[in-house]
Amino acid sequence: MQILVQTLDALDPRTAYGMWRLRQDVFVVEQECAYPDLDGRDLEPGTRHVLLLDDGRVVGTARVLDDGDTQRIGRVVCHPDVRGTGASGDLMRAAVDAATHAAPDQDVVLGAQSPLVGFYGRFGFVADGPEYLEDDIPHTPMRLRR
Repeated sequence: MQILVQTLDALDPRTAYGMWRLRQDVFVVEQECAYPDLDGRDLEPGTRHVLLLDDGRVVGTARVLDDGDTQRIGRVVCHPDVRGTGASGDLMRAAVDAATHAAPDQDVVLGAQSPLVGFYGRFGFVADGPEYLEDDIPHTPMRLRR
């Protein structure tokens, strides 16, 4: 597998399509969350897309946003074919690396689906506020302090 970290403008159209398709297949269809995935933030110049590719096919993706005073990791998703293989850990390590490389002194934040708090904790994230509902799914704000 290959990890790629790019701005949207640097992605070829088929790879970008694969990224959006994976996010749609998992978040909208599998998790049954009707939400506006195309929120404009993919286009921001400070956004980096972290992609896990298997023979050119997008099997994992995360997005790193520049929120000004923090870096935000979101849209973390792996294809069902690679879940349980360690691919999600590879993806998260690459996302944390991309965030800390972009702004070494800034904290990194994310909104974890609450059942995954332990997973994100393996990368140094700690709960940073009360649980909240987003798209009817419990989430926990988390922070990696720099």
